[in-house]
Amino acid sequence: MFQSLKTPAPDAILQVMQMFRDDPRADKVDLGVGVYRDDSGNTPVMRAVKAAEAHLLKTQDTKTYTALAGDPAYHAAMAALLLGDTVADDQIAAAATTGGTGAVRLVMELIRTARPDATVWISQPTWPNHTLLAKVVGVAQKGYRYYDAAEGALDHAGMMEDLQAAKPGDVVLLHGCCHNPTGADFTAQDWSAMADFLTERDLTPFVDIAYQGFGAGVEADAAGLRLLAERVPRVLIAASAAKNFGLYRDRAGIALVVCDAKERTAVQATLAGLNRASISFPPDHGARVVTTILDDPAMKADWLEELEEMRNRIAGLRRSLANALRRETGSDRFGQLAAQQGMFSVLGGSEAQIARLREEFGVYVVGGGRLNVAGLTEESVPRVARALAKALAD
Repeated sequence: MFQSLKTPAPDAILQVMQMFRDDPRADKVDLGVGVYRDDSGNTPVMRAVKAAEAHLLKTQDTKTYTALAGDPAYHAAMAALLLGDTVADDQIAAAATTGGTGAVRLVMELIRTARPDATVWISQPTWPNHTLLAKVVGVAQKGYRYYDAAEGALDHAGMMEDLQAAKPGDVVLLHGCCHNPTGADFTAQDWSAMADFLTERDLTPFVDIAYQGFGAGVEADAAGLRLLAERVPRVLIAASAAKNFGLYRDRAGIALVVCDAKERTAVQATLAGLNRASISFPPDHGARVVTTILDDPAMKADWLEELEEMRNRIAGLRRSLANALRRETGSDRFGQLAAQQGMFSVLGGSEAQIARLREEFGVYVVGGGRLNVAGLTEESVPRVARALAKALAD
């Protein structure tokens, strides 16, 4: 049965994680895995999450299944967090998923079901699972230029030139905030121009928003998505509650679809049916924790406060690393770090340079020089800056 199977190439991020674990050096630094870490190197359980779980332990009286699309209260809480009051309830279809990855896959499956001839246009670079999931689900995909590595900024001209080739009915995948892996986000003007472009060309936006709250703040990070929801007839959304609630292993995510009220019943039933055909009933613990927090004013306020602390820590580390690299290199070659948002940035580098960074200096980043800023500490910044300056030298 398995004679024809070939061992898949290892996932680049997971491979870096394993190499880091196998490294015996005490001063090694992991900037590869995409999780938030505090000053002690731990991924903490947020205060509001602990409070919500304690509340559920006392009050929850069943572990039976939820609906195929998950708990409607979770749908409502997440829709409010992401969309505010920009869209009427009868224009939103929703399904709980196994994390943000599950949400991306569910939306890809919806595209294949509803519009099998559509092509999904994906930024280059992007989170590797975008292209993988499109391939596995069987939807056509094409890339569009997004990032100018030499300038450390958005490649506006390249992006719009490539998207001119999109045909009516195609889907354009956009990062809602904290672009992974570049950290280069749209401005308000970029979002407005994109809304006009999508509407004129009859293209559907697919917004993956996995890091709401880590960029400019919870409300500001949703502004682009909300603008699209106000101005574009249909919007596909994949959202994660794993990152901004620290629920990585509990896999809390959601797929939302903004559509015409007349279409909602069919879209909602299709989402539920697609869940049935893959995971049947979605996991509920993480979703229930999120709902409990968002529906309780005190817990929500504490969550927002701690999330802001996390956001400010990341922004501070960005500035510290950019300043340290200026001192080490005598140039502003890596100055874009301070202006970018979220956990990730791409510094470039050949395979040999990335290997040197790892082997000689014990600093682990993903190929191409993608690093997780949240893996730094103020103590490690100077040493990492020295290593980057030496290993990535021209």
